[in-house]
Amino acid sequence: MSDLYAMRWKAVFDEDDFPERADSGRLSFVEESGNAYLNARQTSDVAVEQQKVIAADAVIFQFPLWWYSMPAVMKGWFDRVWAYGLAYGYKNAGNKYRYGEGAFKGKRAMLSVVVGGPEADYAPRGINGPLDELLFPITHGSLFFLDLTCFPPTPCMAVPHASPSKTCWLAKAAWRLRVERLFEDAPIPFRAQNGGDYPERHILSSQVAVGQTGLLAHIADIESVRQAAHHPFRGWPFS
Repeated sequence: MSDLYAMRWKAVFDEDDFPERADSGRLSFVEESGNAYLNARQTSDVAVEQQKVIAADAVIFQFPLWWYSMPAVMKGWFDRVWAYGLAYGYKNAGNKYRYGEGAFKGKRAMLSVVVGGPEADYAPRGINGPLDELLFPITHGSLFFLDLTCFPPTPCMAVPHASPSKTCWLAKAAWRLRVERLFEDAPIPFRAQNGGDYPERHILSSQVAVGQTGLLAHIADIESVRQAAHHPFRGWPFS
């Protein structure tokens, strides 16, 4: 368990993250991150968090939706913990191993998100936008990039206006089912970079997701994801 607020986690990724610089004249975060990680010169708080993820079979990220993303303290966790050589630049091969081939292959990840607005605002035509699209930079960019097998998020909607007793009971019941089935349910079917859909590792083949553009073209079956993401209190257990 990592309670970032209780830990007073340092959210800002800066020169203090590199006690022993590779280049004292110019601060290159990629170069210094790789140097610190590969030579075991990271700050102790970062190294501890990395070991937690390395030791885990599954990682759950729980946070309130702030301005359509994660709070700054959690963003700072990703900025600092996802080091070069571990999260990106895997095997010192640039972008060769990402989106389906990475350091965390075989591990699972899921988001537990508390949302202030009503479910309708995050429906496919809701004013705030679909929740699965809002969270795409996290599920696809921050998790699947490293080959973490990611699952549809588990949202608790309209929390400030909910009945404490009933809503808490429902949320706990839904969450219990999701955790119990974490190693059984189907993950978000993101397309793998090296699986043939991206011939040159950059752009989808013209034969894949024909007529589709944007974020959802990179998910093979978006409807199954939306069914799980937008109806947290319907149709239990989730599938």
